Amino acid sequence: MNNLFFTSDHHFGHKNIIKFSNRPFENADEMDEVMIQRWNEKINPEDEVYHLGDLAFRSKGSIKKVLDRLNGKIYLIKGNHEKLALTYKFRFEWIKDYYELMVEDEEFHQGKQMIVLFHYAIKQWHAKHHGTYHLYGHSHGSLPDDIHSRSFDVGVDCHDFYPISYAEVKEIMKKKEWVPPFVRENR
Repeated sequence: MNNLFFTSDHHFGHKNIIKFSNRPFENADEMDEVMIQRWNEKINPEDEVYHLGDLAFRSKGSIKKVLDRLNGKIYLIKGNHEKLALTYKFRFEWIKDYYELMVEDEEFHQGKQMIVLFHYAIKQWHAKHHGTYHLYGHSHGSLPDDIHSRSFDVGVDCHDFYPISYAEVKEIMKKKEWVPPFVRENR
């Protein structure tokens, strides 16, 4: 099986995101180079990457150059800033607004774990009460983490500008204090 990765909100080429999100870069070119390097440090050409939106603010020609340098098979969940990424559609395996990913994993019921992928954080999602994960972006780390919810922000601002692997997602979820809502106390 290829490795699975998740990420969001690179905003390649967006100089103002440095100020808006307090990113530690002098300019957009430096930011882009660091994020490309960190992406490729973790992701091999055959790995699968689910990007949860807001990929770039670069010009049409320069977004192609960035996307061509990124390793992996990229699946794009549209964010609110995808106009430029959509000019280079064939670089993506698919482009969707929302997706329910089923991951083969023997640690979970019936050997599968569902992950709801959406650009925005949502309070309720399909099969949440069964322990389904929800991964999102958009908030650039500005939302407080809910330790009782199996959801979190996979955006680069929350993960030192690296994509995170499925194994890392599982480790983060294991630290949460989630309890199935229909569990009854023994009386």
